[in-house]
Amino acid sequence: MYRYDAIDATLVAQRVAQFRDQTRRHLAGELSEDDFRPLRLQNGLYVQRHSPMLRVAIPYGLLSSTQLRKLARIARAYDRGYGHFTTRQNLQYNWPKLAQVPEILAELAEVGMHAIQTSGNCIRNVTTDHFAGVAPDEHVDPRALAEIVRQWSTLHPEFAFLPRKFKIALSGAESDRAATLVHDIGLHATRSAGGELGLRVIVGGGLGRTPVVGHVVREFLPWRDLLTYLEAILRVYNLHGRRDNAYKARIKILVKALGVEAFRAQVEAEWAHLRGNESTLTGEELARVSAHFAPPPYETAPGDESALAALLAADRAFARWANRNVHPHRQPGYRAVTLSLKKTGVPPGDVTAGQMELVADLAERFSFGELRVSHEQNLILADVRSRDLHALWTLARAAGLATPNIGLLTDIVCCPGGDFCALANAKSIPVAEAIQRRFDDLDYLHDIGELDLNISGCMNSCAHHHVGHIGILGVDKNGAEWYQVSIGGEQGIGATIGEVIGPSFAASEMPGVVEGLVETYLDHRHADERFVDTVHRIGLGPFKARVYGQFREAIHA
Repeated sequence: MYRYDAIDATLVAQRVAQFRDQTRRHLAGELSEDDFRPLRLQNGLYVQRHSPMLRVAIPYGLLSSTQLRKLARIARAYDRGYGHFTTRQNLQYNWPKLAQVPEILAELAEVGMHAIQTSGNCIRNVTTDHFAGVAPDEHVDPRALAEIVRQWSTLHPEFAFLPRKFKIALSGAESDRAATLVHDIGLHATRSAGGELGLRVIVGGGLGRTPVVGHVVREFLPWRDLLTYLEAILRVYNLHGRRDNAYKARIKILVKALGVEAFRAQVEAEWAHLRGNESTLTGEELARVSAHFAPPPYETAPGDESALAALLAADRAFARWANRNVHPHRQPGYRAVTLSLKKTGVPPGDVTAGQMELVADLAERFSFGELRVSHEQNLILADVRSRDLHALWTLARAAGLATPNIGLLTDIVCCPGGDFCALANAKSIPVAEAIQRRFDDLDYLHDIGELDLNISGCMNSCAHHHVGHIGILGVDKNGAEWYQVSIGGEQGIGATIGEVIGPSFAASEMPGVVEGLVETYLDHRHADERFVDTVHRIGLGPFKARVYGQFREAIHA
């Protein structure tokens, strides 16, 4: 993984010192809240419902065991003993004290971490596929390009105050596990028929108040032109993006207003002035960054897997976990493993300091001291020897990190909601827990099969509810918390936005509503057909009839 050099370290140290003084002046009454707000946001610090919230950057979701131990120490020393992994592959602390935030940032800097650009109207944390570098369907490992974009975008003076926040995601595989089609800019790293490295550029995707699937503006961009083309897109957006209306400020609104062809023409015209300038990448620079992502020292003679096969045959619980949480690897004799942060009764994405320390130990013992964060709010050990899977499972299960539910209904993606977030209209965590408890039957879950359920507490869609097979949105109706349901959404190459099925439901009704949707699917599915495919085939009608018939006396228009 990339490790900060002297330039990176100096920059982060300077930012820590700067924010320490800004915080001191604010607490002394020398900086008003209005003056302090943009300064704290530049350092990832929000004021939430009950306390400040600090969002720590985890570029493209890659962590070392040393960094995870530091996150655990901070959780224990400055928070309430836990952290929350987000859909942008970051980590949030929900209970830091304002006066101690500079100390937290100083400790993060010790291990090459920070909170720069995790908030504010700037280019946010760059995300990518959590199986990058190990996925068998990968054309190109996108991590070096993601790191190059991170370096380019960090404290970029021209793009520090954009009309709104800006999100970039990269994927280099056949499957799009980075949700690139619903980002402000999505990049698919690929190779031409002749083997040349390039990128498919997608612009104007996004969720929130106006969910949109992005548009392809270039089918193949030579890799050397990556930064100059990004600059051209950002310049057009910075020039024309709305600054008078926060709800219409995202680039997706600009692309729609101009039209895709007119937007593309403006980008190409701007790029004509930028192409070939000093931001053009060189082979030497790509090689320098790529060297940080060289494969670890894999065993070249992994041996047969007869012992693993015997364990799978003998232990049903282990086999069930391996079927859901263990994934193929491009290196023979290795697997990628997802550690589930979705145990029933635990808020999705939450992990205790003790669990973080254990995962750091597991990463060192089983996966070359590295781990990944997925945008589904789970952790991944990407390089586990096949013969170590049973030992890993035994330790992870004892720590509550081996629920065999990856890709199933209880692998819920959920924002902190009204329990923490000042923007939320409704709570998310209690609804997620109630649904988990209703479906806390592994046999039933596995019979249902693949089903993505996402819960957001407001229209900002931090939990990506628009692209959930079932999406749940918290809404405010006359001061009460209600929940709007959509179905048929999907991320990936065939990304689609879910459709709202009708009037909203009370929180107490949500487990029954989800059960009604699932039972409708089970009644109508074809063999090996996923929930979302059944929705697309038969439409919303049967699902609406089931749930609104079931709750017809409780539904309010």
